[in-house]
Amino acid sequence: MTDDEAAARRARVLVAARWCFLNFGFAKTSFEDIAKRARLSRTLLYRIFKDKEEIYRAVFVDWLVSRHPAAKQAANGPGSAYERLLSFCRLMVFEPWAEMVGAPMGSAFLEACELIDPEGEALYQEVALECVAAILGDEASAEVFLLALDGLLADKPPMEVLEQRTQLLAARFAPRSSKKGSRS
Repeated sequence: MTDDEAAARRARVLVAARWCFLNFGFAKTSFEDIAKRARLSRTLLYRIFKDKEEIYRAVFVDWLVSRHPAAKQAANGPGSAYERLLSFCRLMVFEPWAEMVGAPMGSAFLEACELIDPEGEALYQEVALECVAAILGDEASAEVFLLALDGLLADKPPMEVLEQRTQLLAARFAPRSSKKGSRS
């Protein structure tokens, strides 16, 4: 098997596992569920991943941590602070939320990650704080923004509502006329 074929198989497993975790939850997802969805034997799946926790960590990294370079680029890129804040939110919140909100166990995904991969969750939070601090100009404001953003997810809103709420929140922290480097 070539490296490209192995990478494609691994990607297929991660997509299948993500679907299973979002729909069945971590506790109720079995290796068998993931293997069937990825169209592999359970034995072959065990050759790729040693256990379900390892798959879960790999899903988190592939799905969410892999967004960090793009989030940093959005945070430090062109545009007003408001535009960069919304670009960051689109990458780090809206896109994953769109997949989580419709899934039966979607809201449990991040909670399980805190238990299974606290280092990965901490890295995700660290990068989010770094990006928002780069946009807003200070860590304290970034921390409050991220706490408020978490609060916007509490009632599991549909995407349209989340986007509207986030636009209002972003406008409070970074008025639309504010340019990079200027603070209001």
